[in-house]
Amino acid sequence: MKRNSRQVLTEWLVISAQGGDEDAFRELHDLWRADFWRWARLRVDHDLEASEVAQDAWVAIARGLKSLGDPACFSRWALRIVERRCADWVKRRRVDRTRRKVMEDEAESTEPTKSSGESTDVVALREAIASLEPGARELLHLFYETGLSVAEVAEVLAVPEGTIKSRLHTTREQLKRKSERITS
Repeated sequence: MKRNSRQVLTEWLVISAQGGDEDAFRELHDLWRADFWRWARLRVDHDLEASEVAQDAWVAIARGLKSLGDPACFSRWALRIVERRCADWVKRRRVDRTRRKVMEDEAESTEPTKSSGESTDVVALREAIASLEPGARELLHLFYETGLSVAEVAEVLAVPEGTIKSRLHTTREQLKRKSERITS
């Protein structure tokens, strides 16, 4: 493989930065910043977000640079970090859009209305759900209305399964207390 002057400089800067030379890390950053930003820009399709993603990647690069065994692999290694940060950003946007949609749907569907056939308990439950925080309503929607499993809800919300179980328990208890207050 033919190495050019940029590759040689990168290797030297990586070795120096791994040794604790902050100026070398700054120079490494200056050398690769535009390339990483362009890569992020291709993935996230927004200038400002690409800057945020690239900056987040640089934080990860700074933290993990000492573990890089072969300085000649810096560009591939760092671009994979940028790629993962882009994928995380895209996933967060998708989750945020899903949450907004769920909250909008929940706001429309949980407005307490009593039809001629609904019991007082059903109306009380609707009112209790409507009074919950948006995150709790979202959790109920994903688990009960959409029928996702705890593992699937955990994946959608990007939190551990145990957290979902705990939040479901807490939300059920809140609903129980609220619906008891409404019916009494």
